[in-house]
Amino acid sequence: MNRPVKTPRRFRRRAILLAGMQLGITGTLAWRMNQLGVKEADKFRLLAEENRINIRLQPPARGIIYDRTGNTLALNRQVYTIEIIREQATNPKSVLYRLAELIPLSEKRILEVLKEISIRRAFVPVTVATGLEWEHIAAVSVNSPSLPGIIPKLGLNRKYPIGADFAHIIGYVGPVSDYDLSQIDDKDPLLLIPRFQIGKNGIEAKVEKPLRGKAGFKTIEVNSVGRVMRVLKDKAGLPGVNLQLTIGHNLQRFASERLQGESSAAVVMDVNNGDILALASAPTFDPNKFVNGISVPDWKALNDNKYRPLANKTVQGLYPPGSTFKMVVALAGLTDGVINESEGIHCPGHKDINGRKFHCWRRGGHGKVTLREALRYSCDVFFYDIAIRVGIEKITKTARKLGLGIKHDLPLPAVRTGLMPTKQWKQKNKNQDWFIGDTANAGIGQGFVLTSPLQLATMTARLASGLAVQPRLLNMIDNQPTFMSGAQKLDFSPKHLKLIRSGMYDVSNHPKGTAYSSRLNEKYKIAGKTGTSQVRFISKKERENGVTKNEDLPWERRDHALFVGYAPYKNPRYSISVIVEHGGAGSRKAAPIARDIMEKVLTLGKNSYEPLPDQKRSNRKNISGRTT
Repeated sequence: MNRPVKTPRRFRRRAILLAGMQLGITGTLAWRMNQLGVKEADKFRLLAEENRINIRLQPPARGIIYDRTGNTLALNRQVYTIEIIREQATNPKSVLYRLAELIPLSEKRILEVLKEISIRRAFVPVTVATGLEWEHIAAVSVNSPSLPGIIPKLGLNRKYPIGADFAHIIGYVGPVSDYDLSQIDDKDPLLLIPRFQIGKNGIEAKVEKPLRGKAGFKTIEVNSVGRVMRVLKDKAGLPGVNLQLTIGHNLQRFASERLQGESSAAVVMDVNNGDILALASAPTFDPNKFVNGISVPDWKALNDNKYRPLANKTVQGLYPPGSTFKMVVALAGLTDGVINESEGIHCPGHKDINGRKFHCWRRGGHGKVTLREALRYSCDVFFYDIAIRVGIEKITKTARKLGLGIKHDLPLPAVRTGLMPTKQWKQKNKNQDWFIGDTANAGIGQGFVLTSPLQLATMTARLASGLAVQPRLLNMIDNQPTFMSGAQKLDFSPKHLKLIRSGMYDVSNHPKGTAYSSRLNEKYKIAGKTGTSQVRFISKKERENGVTKNEDLPWERRDHALFVGYAPYKNPRYSISVIVEHGGAGSRKAAPIARDIMEKVLTLGKNSYEPLPDQKRSNRKNISGRTT
């Protein structure tokens, strides 16, 4: 009888272990298949769709900019663009040279296009030229059989219809460059579109993102190599915001024309609410030349001009304010109690300070003068004395209350702070102690004191109204007002402000006032202050032999001419500041310009704001697909 063979206990354990491993592997595979086939099916379906569906950006229409009365300052016009697709062009180089016979296309641009198409996929279109007219497109269409791969397209391009008058304010756009991308921290994919335009200067640059808008997109179906088969969805972009300025074109154009022929600037402001009514810098330039990339000769002509047409002198220019600063010193002295209305100071033509003579502009002096007379005659010795009594710290404190030495918040690039010095500032920046002579120089707006025309207009507006008005350049953003609540009163004595104003009145209306020859008619009295700031040192020997006249000096060594003022005197509405670089005496150069501009604004009156005209809103809808 055969006995059953016993299976070794060790073998059974191995079989059970092996079966368990097989069961575990099978279970794991089943679980993973369930994950891939059921739970993650949408994910992999989406990946497959991304291989079949592409999304392309649609550039939005840029926001439109208007002046205070609805005139269009920056708009979008429909233009024609030429693109090339490498896979359709048998010989791209040959095609581009044939194209250059029909449209404006430089050798340099041809080389740039060839470089760009060499690094892009063969079916991706590359922009060759933009901003073309219908005549160019017609010529390309007629010759299309000999231009394989060339595609005309309709797009939008920036245009500045008024041109140079607002160039320093509006600025301009230009094609985004590699340098731009390296300088801005902006991940907007629109910036990667070839030849996409962004703000490069002025408001266009400072309000770039809101003006740019949001990209739309086009969903397209492509084949396995990426070629477009059909459009599945086309969604327009969200246009940029519209802007309305506080400046009106009529006054801005007049101010620009009045400044021409000089290196100069003028600012006009509403003394009651801070609205900027004119902001003119001369010479100016045509911003349209920058839209598609400025030519080398045009750039060189602007860059080499000694009058610096590209600089916005109203906010970027810093100058010693000269005698226009004397109201600040007078107000500081009155507030501190070191001078009063009736006290007189003798002016013999100079003041001795620590063994050095500080001269008055009038060689023989003015004799004994009160504060009002000192402003009227612009006596330097009077203000040397007051400045030394009150001290630089209190002068600087008063100046800042009046808007000097402060960076005002405007949507413009390179708005400068200016300089109201203190003892601590000199020690920190010059590693020197503050001297009494520094205070004397500051007393007549020389030395370390630096201001911009915008700051001087703000100072004058605050003196005229007694309000801490803030400069304002944007009135509306997409029809939403930006106006802030009313300005607070300055903490200066009304009596002191009245005395300062009376001295400014004499400057323009007293027969011996420094700006009497530039007075306005009886209907509109202007109160002002002339200023002449030195840019060179006058030696003792030159003073003994006679100071050289400005007209006998090279242009860059002549004094700056300044004027500040407000009108009407009894019911202040507008303030103005004018500077003529190296113009000589403020009474002869700056005051007549300020008088003419002020007369213009008083004649025009302050135009009321107007919302965007219906027709322009309709046009915007036609271009962008959205009405605001």
